[in-house]
Amino acid sequence: MKIILIFTFAMLIFTNLEARKMNKLTAEEKAVIINKGTERPFTGKYNDYFKAGIYTCRQCDAPLYRADDKFKTSCGWPGFDEEFKNAVKKTVDADGRRTEITCAKCGGHLGHVFVGEKATPKNTRHCVNSISMKFEDLDSQKLRRAIFAGGCFWGVEYYMQKAPGVILVSSGYIGGTKKYPSYKEICSGKTGHAEAVEVVYDPTKTNFEKLTKLFLEIHDPTQVDRQGPDIGNQYRSEIFYLNDKQKKTAEKLIKILKEKGLKVATKIEPATRFWTAEDYHQDYYKIKKKLPYCHAYKKRF
Repeated sequence: MKIILIFTFAMLIFTNLEARKMNKLTAEEKAVIINKGTERPFTGKYNDYFKAGIYTCRQCDAPLYRADDKFKTSCGWPGFDEEFKNAVKKTVDADGRRTEITCAKCGGHLGHVFVGEKATPKNTRHCVNSISMKFEDLDSQKLRRAIFAGGCFWGVEYYMQKAPGVILVSSGYIGGTKKYPSYKEICSGKTGHAEAVEVVYDPTKTNFEKLTKLFLEIHDPTQVDRQGPDIGNQYRSEIFYLNDKQKKTAEKLIKILKEKGLKVATKIEPATRFWTAEDYHQDYYKIKKKLPYCHAYKKRF
């Protein structure tokens, strides 16, 4: 009996601690997020909002969508054709007619997802209530992004996922000319994209400089259009900056390495749209339970 009481008490404490992590909601927000309601069309704050940044869950602050994946709709609610990796849970409604989308972390109601409308090449529309989200810009004090290309994205993803303060790492493509590129197209070398990773991090626990130092230490920044056995322009070393501060930080760190005698080939270019790679590329080494074959840590700073 004592064991049961202790366990119950422990669970109550844990539940309360988890509850404290949730943001306090207004009655209007609860009506949608908790009670699965729907805000009136064309009234939401983010319906026609198209600034660069990240959309997060209003209830728990988990990253949900990139601004890059948002597109203009005529339905009256914000539309996205892709979510962050593992950010959204999809559940078919009881009537079998629609598929509800909820935050994978806290279960808060977001809206519904529709396929087959051909609004974008992804053929998917996440119809999300503005009230279910918050927007974090590039200088957010809660979430920020960094994008690095350094050979096969599997290896870079593996090391970045282990870095303190990192919330999410996605493998994908950037720096090319074709919209919605596929892995097969990337491998042809004709699209100009690099295999890259997008890092979403907590700026109160880490910063761009620390992550860039790590990036320059987990691959060989002196190799041109290759990394180990992987050869091709898609395997180039490149830092894609999102603002001038990131650019100056990258330039400073590369200068340090050059002063140490390294013939650094890493390019520094402004970030264009990041295209998420196919699902089978995500969490590759975590799923395979293997170690990277062409990336290894080497202290350089």
